[in-house]
Amino acid sequence: MASGYLITGGLHIDGLMDTFDGIFAGKKKRLKAMKDSKVGSFGVQALVFITLIQIACILKIQNQVIFVLPICLFWGRFSNLFFIEKFKYISYKKKSVSHKKFWNGFKKESLISIIFLLIFIAYQLVSITSQAILIKFLILILIGIFLSYCIPNILGNKIGGFNGDACGASVVLVETAMLFMHAILL
Repeated sequence: MASGYLITGGLHIDGLMDTFDGIFAGKKKRLKAMKDSKVGSFGVQALVFITLIQIACILKIQNQVIFVLPICLFWGRFSNLFFIEKFKYISYKKKSVSHKKFWNGFKKESLISIIFLLIFIAYQLVSITSQAILIKFLILILIGIFLSYCIPNILGNKIGGFNGDACGASVVLVETAMLFMHAILL
């Protein structure tokens, strides 16, 4: 977990905290709370709960974490493609550059990710020896699709669009939910 925070500079976890502060600040103060450089109590609570859930899941998964973590990271980042496709960009500033400016549509933007996913699925289908493990694997793929679509949908509807903070929150929430699902099903 710490290595992920270091690699990203804490960007996603900061987005999670800012998004939760914004959601609980109310509609009128939402963007102001998300912009504020100080972390509020809801942001701290989100960080603590997410961290505890992730630690519990990693302890349950133990030596399989090397295989599970890349899948969770994939779905977390894939969720942002749904986010950007469906929602308008909201900003604290009048003039700001949005992901939408360079957006080529979901099909083009997700092509490399889907190719990667298909190769991964093909590899797993060839290497899985047990029917029970195959069923769990296919269920987790479906759960990944579901979560990477639903979580940005919920966030986007709640804050009225997407921005960098909400995208970071989506990444963390989907990763954590996928970790949780792996911990339950393994």
